[in-house]
Amino acid sequence: MNEKEMEFLEEHIPEMVEGAVTQAYWAALASGCKVLIAEEGKLIEVSPNGTRKVLRSIPPPISVKVGQKLEFP
Repeated sequence: MNEKEMEFLEEHIPEMVEGAVTQAYWAALASGCKVLIAEEGKLIEVSPNGTRKVLRSIPPPISVKVGQKLEFP
């Protein structure tokens, strides 16, 4: 694989990741597992039957720059 081919594939990583996350979400629900999602400042548990339960409020996302290091308590 040459540099140009590698760069082309790397440009599509976000799309591939989005597809993989969506597939994992539906696979988990299809296997009978519950899934946690973050939506509108809430942590939500989604059940295989489609019911949603708000577990708690969560802080807003943190914007970070490439190479930035964060420390968590």
